Amino acid sequence: MDVSMMHFIQQVLSNPALLMTTVLTLGVIFVNGWTDAPNAIATCVTTRCMKVRSAIIMAAIFNFLGVLIMTQINASVASTISNMVDFGGDSQSALIALCAALFSIVIYSVAAARFGIPTSESHSLIAGLSGAAIAIQSGIAGINMHEWVKVLYGLAASLLFGFGIGWLVCKVVTVLCAGLDRRGANGFFRYAQIAGAAAMSFMHGAQDGQKFIGVLFLGMAFCNGQTSVTGVLIPVWLMLLCSVIMGLGTSVGGERIIKSVGQDMVKLEKFQGFSADLSSALCLLLMTLLGIPVSTTHTKTSAIMGVGAVKRLSAINFGVVKDMMLTWVFTFPGCGLISFVMAKLFILVF
Repeated sequence: MDVSMMHFIQQVLSNPALLMTTVLTLGVIFVNGWTDAPNAIATCVTTRCMKVRSAIIMAAIFNFLGVLIMTQINASVASTISNMVDFGGDSQSALIALCAALFSIVIYSVAAARFGIPTSESHSLIAGLSGAAIAIQSGIAGINMHEWVKVLYGLAASLLFGFGIGWLVCKVVTVLCAGLDRRGANGFFRYAQIAGAAAMSFMHGAQDGQKFIGVLFLGMAFCNGQTSVTGVLIPVWLMLLCSVIMGLGTSVGGERIIKSVGQDMVKLEKFQGFSADLSSALCLLLMTLLGIPVSTTHTKTSAIMGVGAVKRLSAINFGVVKDMMLTWVFTFPGCGLISFVMAKLFILVF
């Protein structure tokens, strides 16, 4: 399969389905940078370690680096996404169904972001691809359960590891800093939290960037008459393209989401914000190296809850947590159903 940039451009210009797939994929990446990336810097902003605009610029830069660098080191998350579903042997119909899946993801994600609720782009992507694959295969044969089960692993791991590591890191920091002067400790944790937010932004790019790279790479394969990307290396130019788009999306901002995650859920001090960022980044690094797609929002939220639980469980605003959990619960059937209907419609029309 020819994966050069010039060949890809020629295909985009000559194939309307690939053009639509490319535009929609880049649109989803942009929306992801806009809606999910602010979670990485929410605690850093709400603890007043950085101003909103400075934090957003930093997040954009490290999102870019996360996509570009981590995909070259370990692209197993992209591989999992690419091989998670089976669109059948007709590559042209598969490309149309992929368009429908991406269209559904954009609709669902923008609607949730409209209300300032952190939505899981990862779960939307997985649900959208699954719904389209089931539609084109007319059954569960469209799902590769060996790869799809990693989604369930990721769902459990992001909750358990996010909460557990968040609680542990915050507990250790609390014990180690118990005798320190509060003003001096706050000065240290101000810079430590900026570093933690940068690490979290980097890992957000590494996780979510790879997922969408996998989708666009799958569209390229369909356009070349192939039904899978097994054994084909992801080109550097594709990593660079997705990195730039995610960085641009992040630069748009997401102040409402920053408030929802960083302020409404639990009130954090600087050392707690550092603990949440560090534990989230560690959890995402582990999942990325294992090739398990997880929700960065899910992971960060769980870490914040773990940090808040060190002080007392009542410090957590469970009303906000409940709203977020309901959003995640409805993502799979909601986005999946939209994608199923859209895939059937797109195939009939096109």
